[in-house]
Amino acid sequence: MVMAMLIMMSCGGKQQQAGNVAADSTDVEEAERPTIYGIAAHSSSKDTLELIIDDGDTLMIDIAKANKEKKILGLLKEGDRMIVVTTDNRKNTADIVINQNMLLGDWVMPDPIDGSSEVGISIKEGGIAETIELTSITYRTWKIVDGQLEIVSVIEGGGQEEEVNYYDITKLTNDSLVYKNDEDSFEYSRQKPKEPYGDDIELEQSALEDFIM
Repeated sequence: MVMAMLIMMSCGGKQQQAGNVAADSTDVEEAERPTIYGIAAHSSSKDTLELIIDDGDTLMIDIAKANKEKKILGLLKEGDRMIVVTTDNRKNTADIVINQNMLLGDWVMPDPIDGSSEVGISIKEGGIAETIELTSITYRTWKIVDGQLEIVSVIEGGGQEEEVNYYDITKLTNDSLVYKNDEDSFEYSRQKPKEPYGDDIELEQSALEDFIM
C-alpha cells in the first residue's frame, strides 16, 4: 500500500519512455501549439501581454481568450519570465500564460501515508526537477509541452527506465500550485524556509550571585 501511494504520486495518464529531455525552451518550441518564452514588459494589460523574447524582439500578444477561460496562471508581473502557449501557429494569440518565476520553487504537501512530514517536488531553472523527501520516486526534469506540465521521473525498483507524465496546471499563485490529469490531482503549497535551529530557545538571564565564589 505504501509503495502504491508513492508510485501514484508520479504515475499519470500519459506515459512513455523518455530519452534525452531538453530543458525549458528559451524561444519557441515546435509543438501542436508553439510555446514562447520571454520577459513581461511594463505595458502589459488585461487583454494584451507585451513580451520581450530572448532574441530581443518584442511581441504584442492577445491574452483576452486566456483571461476569459482562466488560463492565466500566476501574475502578469513586469520583469517576470512568462511561458505563453499560442493558438495554433498564431504567435500573437495566447491560449495559456504561465508565470515561470512563480512556477519555480519547492512545492510540498502532507505525506499521504501518515501526514507526519512534507513531501513534494522542486521545480528549478533549466528544466531540472528534484524530489523532496520521497525515497521511492526520483524526479528528473520538467517542461511545458503544448500547455501541459511534463514531468520525467524514475520509480524505485523499476530499473532506470524513465517515465513521462503530463499534467494540466489548474492553479498557480505565490503560495499554491495545483496540477492534475485524468487519474490524479496534486495540491501543493510553497515550502516555507526552515527557521534556524535554536531560535526559539530562551537563555536564562545571568544574575550577580552566579559569579560570586
